[in-house]
Amino acid sequence: MSERQKTVALIGARGHVGAELMRLLFAHRGFDLVLVSSREYAGEAVARHVAGAPDGLHFEAATAAQVAEREPDACILALPNGLADAWVGEIAARRPQTVIVDVSADYRFDPGWHYGLPELRPTPPGTTRIANPGCYATAMQLAIAPVAGIIASPPHCFGVSGYSGAGTTPSPRNDPARLQDNLMPYQPIGHLHEREVSFQLPTAVRFTPHVAAFFRGISMTVGMELDSSYELAAIVQKYEEAYAGVPLLLVSTEIPEVAANAGHHHACVGGFQLDAAGRYLVAFATLDNLLKGAATQALQNLNLTCGYAELEGIPHA
Repeated sequence: MSERQKTVALIGARGHVGAELMRLLFAHRGFDLVLVSSREYAGEAVARHVAGAPDGLHFEAATAAQVAEREPDACILALPNGLADAWVGEIAARRPQTVIVDVSADYRFDPGWHYGLPELRPTPPGTTRIANPGCYATAMQLAIAPVAGIIASPPHCFGVSGYSGAGTTPSPRNDPARLQDNLMPYQPIGHLHEREVSFQLPTAVRFTPHVAAFFRGISMTVGMELDSSYELAAIVQKYEEAYAGVPLLLVSTEIPEVAANAGHHHACVGGFQLDAAGRYLVAFATLDNLLKGAATQALQNLNLTCGYAELEGIPHA
């Protein structure tokens, strides 16, 4: 590992994911967060919003050109979908060697970018363009990948997210009053993460998302028709072998629950059940949408490309 700290710029720092990224980066011995961009908070001390921020670090309303002029070693884009292009174009033109990790969906379908799901596609050292997977998409892929080769038809995925997944802009999907005693389905056809998983896995999927009254976390239930009859022990073995030695992936015999996994950096897959014919499998996955579904995953990718240990700066058991 290089002794020099690598400088990092964070664009789009106002949101929930931006705050989680800052907490992780402030505690990382190899990264120095030198630029934090937010138009809404411009001029305010970062320490007013995020504990652990160094004295003198303030939010800036930086442009893409100004970011490139600062010559950061890495730039994390935590912007809403559809806004990354201008930043990437400007930074790539002025400083092509800067590592860019895009947390939005803008480059997840681009073959010129590495799709950084570390448990399935570890980021090679020196990668400069990394598309961070979506939170729902991470949960679905981790639940499906070990058995993807024996699935006979598109899996059906029923997902429930905490309302932090709807961002900070007010909407019915992040309104606690609307969500109280409620479960809200949305975009049941053609959800972005359905297309993302269908693009990345060797099988298409069907996905129905919902949002509930808890703040953070995802519960994913995946039903899969298999190509022949299997014993449950053989199915569990596939998951255990696929994820043996994978540090942020827990395989459980019990159904994983949001309350036990939210606030942690890992994902948990388990609770496997087969019908009497051994042809229909149900698997469950849960993770924290802001951490393993976004910020933790971004730091895993940044660690891997910059030559640090994958879990450097990530608290884990």
